[in-house]
Amino acid sequence: MKFMKLGSRPDTFYTAEAVRSVSSEVSSDLIVQVTGSRYLLHKFPLLSKCLRLQRLCSESPESSQHQIVQLPDFPGGVEAFELCAKFCYGITITISAYNIVAARCAADYLQMTEDVEKGNLIYKLEVFFTSCLLHGWKDAIVTLQSTKAFPLWSEDLGITSRCIEAIASKVLTHPSKVSLSHSYSRRERDDVSCNGAESQRLRPASKGWWAEDMAELGIDLYWRTMMAVKSGGKIPSNLIGEALKIYAARWLPNISRERDFNKQVGSDSDSDSTNETTSKHRLLLETIVSLLPAEKGAVTCSFLLKLLKAANILNASSSSKMELTRRASLQLEEATVRDLLIPSISLANDTVYDVDLVITILEQFMLQGQSPPTSPPRSKLGFERRRSRSAENIDLEFQESRRSSSASHSSKLKVAKLVDGYLQEIARDVNLPLSKFITLAEAIPDFSRLDHDDLYRAIDIYLKAHPDLNKSERKRLCRALDCKKLSVEACMHAAQNEFLPLRVVVQVLFFEQARAAMGGGKVTELPGNIKALLAAHNIDPSRPTAALSTTTSIQAEDQWSVSGFKSPKSKVSTLRMKMAEDELDESDLQSDGLGRSSKFKAFCALPTRPKRMFSGDFLSHCAASTKLHLEGTELEPQMKPPMFF
Repeated sequence: MKFMKLGSRPDTFYTAEAVRSVSSEVSSDLIVQVTGSRYLLHKFPLLSKCLRLQRLCSESPESSQHQIVQLPDFPGGVEAFELCAKFCYGITITISAYNIVAARCAADYLQMTEDVEKGNLIYKLEVFFTSCLLHGWKDAIVTLQSTKAFPLWSEDLGITSRCIEAIASKVLTHPSKVSLSHSYSRRERDDVSCNGAESQRLRPASKGWWAEDMAELGIDLYWRTMMAVKSGGKIPSNLIGEALKIYAARWLPNISRERDFNKQVGSDSDSDSTNETTSKHRLLLETIVSLLPAEKGAVTCSFLLKLLKAANILNASSSSKMELTRRASLQLEEATVRDLLIPSISLANDTVYDVDLVITILEQFMLQGQSPPTSPPRSKLGFERRRSRSAENIDLEFQESRRSSSASHSSKLKVAKLVDGYLQEIARDVNLPLSKFITLAEAIPDFSRLDHDDLYRAIDIYLKAHPDLNKSERKRLCRALDCKKLSVEACMHAAQNEFLPLRVVVQVLFFEQARAAMGGGKVTELPGNIKALLAAHNIDPSRPTAALSTTTSIQAEDQWSVSGFKSPKSKVSTLRMKMAEDELDESDLQSDGLGRSSKFKAFCALPTRPKRMFSGDFLSHCAASTKLHLEGTELEPQMKPPMFF
C-alpha cells in the first residue's frame, strides 16, 4: 500500500471537556462545530487555506471572544475535518488509499484550492492519487471501495470513474506487462513503486488473477467495472464467467447449499431486516444475470442452475428466470440430477421440487439445436454446383454436418439419462401429479433412450410411492415404457412387479421368451410364424439387450433382487395372480364375448421345465394364440410399444 506524509510538526490536538483543541501560545478565537463535535481553533492557519471558512466567518457576526462556524453536513465527519485542520496547522498527516476519498471530499468542501494558496491540500491529494494510487492495483481497488461512503461527492470529483478506468485497463493489459500485486485477497504486499516501475519481487500472475480482488467490490461498483472490462473486448468470455462465479460465491455463499439458503431466506420472513437482506440478494442476483456473457459455455450449466435455484428462492424477476432457463437449456447435457433439484416455493404447489421449471428447461432444450441432415444437400443443377465449388469443399461440408449431427444426438442421449435419473428422485414425492411425471417421461424422444431400465426404475418408484393409482392411471404411467429395451434383470423384476398393469407384464414375458428362444441354444431358429409376428412389430430378438444401468442412485428398499426370479414358475404364478386379481375391462373383451382369462389361456399353461418351454411346438402355439388375440382385441392407440394382447 502506498501512502503520503504531509507536514512536519507533531500532533498537538487534545480533548478537554468534550472539546477538541490544539496546544498553542496564542489563544483560540474560532469555534467550529462539525456533526455534534466542537473544535476550539485559530482563524489564521485555517482561513489562510480554506476559502469556505473565510466566507462563513465574514457572514457571521463576531463575538467578543470566539466566532462560531457551523458545518453540519461535512463529508467524512470529524475525522476528515481534523485531517484538514492538521494540514492547516502543519501537523504531520498520513494519506493512503483508505482515507484519500474522505480527505479529498473534505478538502473540496472547505475549498482548499490553489486560488487560496499555492500547494494547497487539493493539489497535493490529486498528485498523489493520479501518480501513485491509480498505478497500483490494490490501491485502486481500495480507493474504489472507499467511494461507497461518498457516492455523490466521488462522482462529482471523478474519483469513481477514474478508479474504474484504471482497474479495467490493468485487467485488459497482459499480466506480464503490468506492475501489480499478486493478489489483494491473499493480502500479499503491493511491490509497486509510486512511479509505476516493476518490482523485482513481482510474481507471475495467472489469467484470472483479478477476479478474487474485484469480488470485494459492492454490486454497483462491480457492475460498472465489469462492464468496462467487457467493453474492452480482450478478455475471453469463459474468464468473465469464472469471475462472475467467484463473485456469486463471495456474496451468495449459500447458493451451493440449498437447505441453508432456504432456511436463511424463509425464517422470520415478516421481519424488516430479513426483507431488506432478501432485496439486496435479489438485486445482486439480477445484476449477475445481466453480466453473463452471451457466448454458450461461458459459464457452466451447474452454475446457471444454482443461480436459478437462488432466483426461485429470492423471487427474482421473471426476465431473470427466463434468461437463466434459456441459458441452462442450451447446456442441459452438462447438468447433473442434483443440479435439477430446484426447491419449490409456490404456495399453490405442494411438491418438493419445482418440476414445472425443469419441464420448461427440457422443452427449450428439445426445441433448440435441431440435427442437420446426414447427407449434403443436392442441387437440382448438379453441373452448376460442380462448377461453383470443388468436390473437396463439398466433402468438408458433409463431414462437418455429420459431426454437428453426432454432437446433437450425443447431447440428447445424455439428457435422456439425466431426465430418467431426475424422475427417480422426484418419483418419491407423494404430492407429485401423474401428469407432470408423464410429461417429463414422454418429452424424451424414443431414439434417445438406448435402454429403458432407468425409466422402469423411476416408474417402479412412483408406483410404490402412489399405491392409490387406479388401473387407467397405471396404464398411462407405463405408456412411455418400451419392454423391448429392458435388460434381463429388469424383465425379471417387472415379471414379479405387482404394481404394473397386466398388459406390461404380459409384454415383458413375451419379449423375454422370444429372447430366450434365440439365446438359449435349444432352438437354433424361431419358427416362421413367430419370426413373422416379431418382424411385424420391428422386434429383433437376436439383438442383445443392454445391461442394467447402475449410474443412478436409488434407496435400499428400491433395489432390485433377482433371487427367486430365475424360475419360470414364479413368472407364471405372478401372471396368474395378476389375471385373477385384475378386473374385467370392457375394452379388453373380444367380439365373441370371451373374457381376459380365456385370452391368456395359452400363457397360463406355460410349462415349468425350461427345455420344454423353448420347444418349437410351444412357440408355434404361442404365435397362433397371439395372432388370434391380436385379431380380436382392439389395442390402445397411444400405447408404446405395441401391445400384443
